[in-house]
Amino acid sequence: MALQEIVEQIVGGLNYDLVEINRSAGGLLRITIDLPWTPELAGIEQFVTVEDCEKVTRQLQFALEVEAIEYSRLEVSSPGIDRPLRHEQDFERFVGQVIDLTLKAPMGAAAAGQVSASRKKFRGTLERVAQVEGAANVVWQIVWSDEPAPKPGQRVSKKRVAPPLQALGFTLDELKEARLAPLVSFKGRGTGSAE
Repeated sequence: MALQEIVEQIVGGLNYDLVEINRSAGGLLRITIDLPWTPELAGIEQFVTVEDCEKVTRQLQFALEVEAIEYSRLEVSSPGIDRPLRHEQDFERFVGQVIDLTLKAPMGAAAAGQVSASRKKFRGTLERVAQVEGAANVVWQIVWSDEPAPKPGQRVSKKRVAPPLQALGFTLDELKEARLAPLVSFKGRGTGSAE
């Protein structure tokens, strides 16, 4: 049995989602897991604990030994604050969150306005666009402003005009990579603004 199949079977059997598998030089085998998500759980924060990682590690060690898969060190962890987004369900789960995405090819002729036609990297809020009839793929969009956010403590005039927002539509086939933006607030949970 292949490594991918073994890991998917063990992780899925323990009721976790497999985020990614990485093999590094020196025999490091890194497995990233997350808790399963359904639309009913939207808005509820769930976290992978150390105990979750230990449980998966014990089962994987046994299964990899039985299947004679070579590795020198096994590391099971949570996806962290810069979680990769790979599947449609990942995008559904994180609608409204700030993400970083990289396109496979520059925007080219699709670039309009102030955006460079050679730009491939963007950071903004993920939104779902209604699926176009006849289109095989769901279209997503990222909304952002290139104007820097005010610095902490900076006075902002109430008459200040809001910076213009820009949007870029994309399908998952056009992406090279997408991740949650690693935004950290030191003011406590739920109080950080991601604008």
